[in-house]
Amino acid sequence: MIEVEKKFILTEKEEKSLTAGAEFLGEKTFIDIYYDDENYSLTGKDIWLRKRSGRFELKIPLNLNIKERISDQYREIENDEDILKYFNTNINGSLETFLIDNKYFPFCEIKTTRRKYKKDGFNIDLDLMDFGYKLAEIEYMISNESEMEQATKSILEFAKSYNINTKAIVKGKVVEYLRLNNPKHFQKLIDLEVVKGDRI
Repeated sequence: MIEVEKKFILTEKEEKSLTAGAEFLGEKTFIDIYYDDENYSLTGKDIWLRKRSGRFELKIPLNLNIKERISDQYREIENDEDILKYFNTNINGSLETFLIDNKYFPFCEIKTTRRKYKKDGFNIDLDLMDFGYKLAEIEYMISNESEMEQATKSILEFAKSYNINTKAIVKGKVVEYLRLNNPKHFQKLIDLEVVKGDRI
């Protein structure tokens, strides 16, 4: 499956309107640890390797042109064997060993409390991070890349129906964390055009 998502920063009124009548799927708290090497060989290509609650996940971008990006579209790999295959390495070794051997190290650890909703076929995540940043994500899952443009349009129309600003540049939690805590890494992502001005 392919995840198409758009990030928003909501007012209290917008949040109440968006979640009114939605199916509440639950609340959970998790810790994400993100990995990269000293050359930014992953994040510099908009590739995000994280360990969430002890389990590795790899997010690979499908829309590579950051200047024209309206929504975020990623293919997600969620098991160690397939992540090792992506790196074209020996799948008999452990992913942990591969990371150590290739000098990938944690650069960011974030605790997130997430409330999940479902409404009109869209997934809605309301996230509060441990460094005070608050985000909303509206997501739509598709099975084929040919559906990405229509999925993006559907997300924007859904948001606009609740008078949510769809043109604001909103940073993801890792980028905001880097902006606050690691200006060198943050600037590198701008230089490599992974971050648009101060976006993602």
